[in-house]
Amino acid sequence: MNQIKKILIANRGEIALRIIRACKEMDIISVVIFSEADIEGAWLKKADECYPLLGDPIKAYLDYERIIATAKKASCDAVHPGYGFLSEDADFAQCCQDNNLIFIGPKPEHIALFGDKIASKRAVKDIDVPILPGTDTPITDIQEALHVAENIGFPVIIKAAFGGGGRGMRIVNSADEFQSMYEDATNESKKFFGKDEMFIEKYLLNPHHIEVQILADKYGNVLHLGNRDCSIQRRHQKIVEIAPSPYLKASVKAKLYEISLLAIKKLGYESVATIEFLVDDFDNIYFIEINTRIQVEHPITEMISGIDLVERMIEVAQAKKLTIKQKDIALRGYAIEFRINAEDPNHNFTPSPGKLTQYLAPGGPGVRLDSIAYQDYTISHFYDSLIAKLIVWGISWEEVVKKSKRALDEFLIAGVPTNISLHRQIVKDNDFAHGHFNTGYLEKKLSLFNLEVVDDIKKEQEKMQRIKDVIDAIKRNHLNVRY
Repeated sequence: MNQIKKILIANRGEIALRIIRACKEMDIISVVIFSEADIEGAWLKKADECYPLLGDPIKAYLDYERIIATAKKASCDAVHPGYGFLSEDADFAQCCQDNNLIFIGPKPEHIALFGDKIASKRAVKDIDVPILPGTDTPITDIQEALHVAENIGFPVIIKAAFGGGGRGMRIVNSADEFQSMYEDATNESKKFFGKDEMFIEKYLLNPHHIEVQILADKYGNVLHLGNRDCSIQRRHQKIVEIAPSPYLKASVKAKLYEISLLAIKKLGYESVATIEFLVDDFDNIYFIEINTRIQVEHPITEMISGIDLVERMIEVAQAKKLTIKQKDIALRGYAIEFRINAEDPNHNFTPSPGKLTQYLAPGGPGVRLDSIAYQDYTISHFYDSLIAKLIVWGISWEEVVKKSKRALDEFLIAGVPTNISLHRQIVKDNDFAHGHFNTGYLEKKLSLFNLEVVDDIKKEQEKMQRIKDVIDAIKRNHLNVRY
């Protein structure tokens, strides 16, 4: 067994803090790197050791040779990549191993395989996992791509073969718009991923986007920790995630778990994995991709399972056997994660970085907040606009919706516009309250929602002033009567 005593966290923000907390509980020394833009980051105050990486604030977290040199300088045993940045870079994982550093994640060959969406489709197709009709080789020629789309039948979706996070994706409804959409997707893929290989798939209208969380060790033991419904999206990017889906039938869940466990076992995968599917209105299941990292939405799985996924990742990397069996996992209740972003709902959700002049966090039973924000903290324009992940748990769907309303109403942020108003509208919506939503939910609802950015802090100040005025009036009347 490879005992890990010191971990370098090759990331920033709330996921860095999340990993630090796991390290603390496991008596492991935590080391963080940071750019000049992150010098006030809360995670720096929580880590045991901090090392600056000067220069470009984005490249600081992508220059893996410098990161590995820092890990060796700090006498680290292992590296945890978090999510984003280098988390799905097979070369980084391999370089860690070549430098006698344990990479806390899957094997480099599995990262490479599933980072290539076309190769991953071929791999799962070979083991009888259902996939959508489409290409299984990269396409770079627009005429060839159009021919494929016409054979599949519109609508189709164009996807970057090495993409993710909604980048390099376009839905095409007819041949007339194919060329412009293909060029847009290709240009975006080049910009964000440096590659122009694309693939084409049949597009399902308003399916459910479902994930299965997998945990596997180095000895062939594989567990599932239930499912997550990530259907509430905007521009193919997740906004709200739910565990488990309130929509799926028991038979569909069982099939999803069977497919996922079989795929991971046959592929010899280890560490955490998220297998993503689309489920249509007829309960047909189609594979999308496998994510080889901890997911942004992992907390909702932790809330319903009671299992710390980051700690289990570290244990698997240490070559420990999983001590829990599938029969031991009892999934309880429902959990919802709301991504709170610094973005302006009144201006097409444009990212709006800046200083948080006031920050009052929600709390109470069933509420968890994964955040590095605090009053006077500045949301940097260099990185994602995520401020916090609000996670709410309830024993029933009805209860978790009620708690979510209360928690969102408690969450007060001033200084930058946020999407809290959007989340408040979602939890008040009748369809959401009854568990009726799919990937077309937000497109249908946005025009009906009141997304006016309300200054919550100003409202609170006005309320307190009214209370003070009433108290002053009572005192004056009391004094007049007395004297």
